[in-house]
Amino acid sequence: MATLSDRVAHWIRPEVRALTAYHVPDPGDAIKLDAMENPYGWDEALMSEWLAALRQVSINRYPDPGARALKRRLREAMRIPAGMDVLLGNGSDELIQMLALAVSGAGRSVLAPEPTFVMYRLIAQVAGMDYVGVPLARENFSLDLDAMLAAVEAHRPALIFLAYPNNPTGNLFDAEAVRRIIEAAPGLVVVDEAYAAFARDTFMEALTAHDNLLLLRTVSKMGLAGLRLGLLVGRSEWLAEIDKTRLPYNVNTLTQASADFALQHRAVLDAQTARIRADREALFDALRRMDGIEPFPSEANFILFRTPEGQADRIFAGLLERGVLIKNLNPAGGLLADCLRVTVGTPAENRAFLDALKDAVGGAVPGL
Repeated sequence: MATLSDRVAHWIRPEVRALTAYHVPDPGDAIKLDAMENPYGWDEALMSEWLAALRQVSINRYPDPGARALKRRLREAMRIPAGMDVLLGNGSDELIQMLALAVSGAGRSVLAPEPTFVMYRLIAQVAGMDYVGVPLARENFSLDLDAMLAAVEAHRPALIFLAYPNNPTGNLFDAEAVRRIIEAAPGLVVVDEAYAAFARDTFMEALTAHDNLLLLRTVSKMGLAGLRLGLLVGRSEWLAEIDKTRLPYNVNTLTQASADFALQHRAVLDAQTARIRADREALFDALRRMDGIEPFPSEANFILFRTPEGQADRIFAGLLERGVLIKNLNPAGGLLADCLRVTVGTPAENRAFLDALKDAVGGAVPGL
């Protein structure tokens, strides 16, 4: 008689069994600077107004499957060009999965520069697609355009993902290089602008010029991570087909009502992101002046930095012992060897991180 392990091995696809599930660490009581979250909440008056709005929601009814009111609000808030359609997901991750499911097939591939957002690879593999990673330039994590174009020609990918700004490196790729890739791509190019609130550029207007371009956004980094709301923007010919992979009622009633309410108070969110951008520059400057630490310029709400060779794991553990959780990217190896990533927090959290880093590395940390 077959054992349970035998049955699992027989019925679960080998590609799935070979994967490692996405791990989210428990921060415990540590200062949480590992997940690119906005550290600011709402004041009591705004919280009360939000709760009053939620009391009007009929929780016993299914949500609007098309989220029509919310889409109208997002079109205005995100300045979506006329003629472009919008598809909503339970976070950007669900939309990435919907894209992969819509185009998957024997011999089809997903291509992205690396290092980048890990879900592109993970979801491609779950969908049974080949994944092709093209290394970024080592010195500054810029796109290697020649290598990207050669990979596009060799693999003819169904999907290309370009995170803009890139995660975990924080940089904006050269816009002209991105356009060259869009023009060379035989399939879809998805520009993932998860960190658009912190960046100085966008491809939103470029949607009208390229019929194979889609744009991915999220409200998570604006301060609404708990809502799990992502949006895909592009031509209706594409989105109507991708929508067929969406499960019914994927964006729940409370998320729809809460996001609509929050976007009516966009000024609050914009003020928070402006503060984070200013604090990012101060944090970058402090890291830049630390001996042995090499921070990389960022257009997002986090900073990637390289530590002395062979010390990243020790420094990460030292920070955690001192009550600060950041992201250890050293295990990924390659271009991320010796690298850690810190989310920009409140001034007090940034100060606590720098003090802990000073102790973990040794040496003086300049003041913010």
